[in-house]
Amino acid sequence: MNDHDPIDRLVSEAQAAFEAAAQAAALENVKARFLGRNGSVTELLKGLASLPPDEKRARGARVNAAKTAIEQALERRREAIAAAELEQRLAQQSIDVTLPGRQRSVGGALHPILRAWQRIEEIFASIGFDVADGPEIENDWFNFSALNNPENHPARSMQDTFYVDANDAEGRPLMLRTHTSPMQVRYARMHEPPVRVIAPGRVYRVDSDATHSPMFHQVEGLWIDENVSFADLKGVYTEFLRRFFERDDLKVRFRPSFFPFTEPSAEIDMMFTSGPNEGRWLEISGAGQVHPNVVRNFGLDPERWIGFAFGSGIERLAMLRYGIDDLRLFFDGDLRFLQQFA
Repeated sequence: MNDHDPIDRLVSEAQAAFEAAAQAAALENVKARFLGRNGSVTELLKGLASLPPDEKRARGARVNAAKTAIEQALERRREAIAAAELEQRLAQQSIDVTLPGRQRSVGGALHPILRAWQRIEEIFASIGFDVADGPEIENDWFNFSALNNPENHPARSMQDTFYVDANDAEGRPLMLRTHTSPMQVRYARMHEPPVRVIAPGRVYRVDSDATHSPMFHQVEGLWIDENVSFADLKGVYTEFLRRFFERDDLKVRFRPSFFPFTEPSAEIDMMFTSGPNEGRWLEISGAGQVHPNVVRNFGLDPERWIGFAFGSGIERLAMLRYGIDDLRLFFDGDLRFLQQFA
């Protein structure tokens, strides 16, 4: 390369100017000086028009070669600047592999309702109870009639029950089950006694406030045998509560009540002897000896088979176990609440 030749000198100047550019933006500004619309190379190409054909051909070849050399020098400098910037970023973001690792957050956890549900199943399974599951859309017979509910019972009204736009074989409207008791009937009709079963699951009622939800969870229990007494009910349910809450200082009482499907019937209350609920009687379940009419609907002879049943709200149990004072927190989907159980 001859530095006295204008074309060779232009290539040398371009290469030097590109090397002097420390950043990508500065490099693009230098590029415009040589390869832009009014750049030096463009001016040389424009000057070819006034030359004779033979000279134009020779000089044109040299100008094109110079342009190619300048473009190659520009691209090399671009790559060098990009590599330097990458190396700088990597140096700033380098990881010290000798530092202790960061603990990764748990990807998920069981919902508190599911925690309580599983705990209930484990406790009753340990004392010989099966677990039954069934349809959430029920017919009138299983949801009401088989459980000794009369035709004029208020629970059948639209104010308490969600009906669906479909009918059963007898033309009665189908409904979202209002309790899991229908599964007691279904299970007892499919199994020879003795019967020991719990039926946890979702149920639906027209109710919604801080302590009620139109969808909630319930667990029903049933024990049918030839010699099961109210004392067995008290022993089984008291033991369940003590194991569920992991406390031996619970007090349990049975208050007379009325349910169509049990006779006699009772409300079960419990009281903590320490903690925030110390000294307060809390209603926890409805229970009683299975009504003879319901035993008949099981397909069994009530003169021979007897037993007890109970029904408890899983949300109620979970709220007391985890110290939650508003039922709606279970269903809001607020991660700040749910992450407490991770």
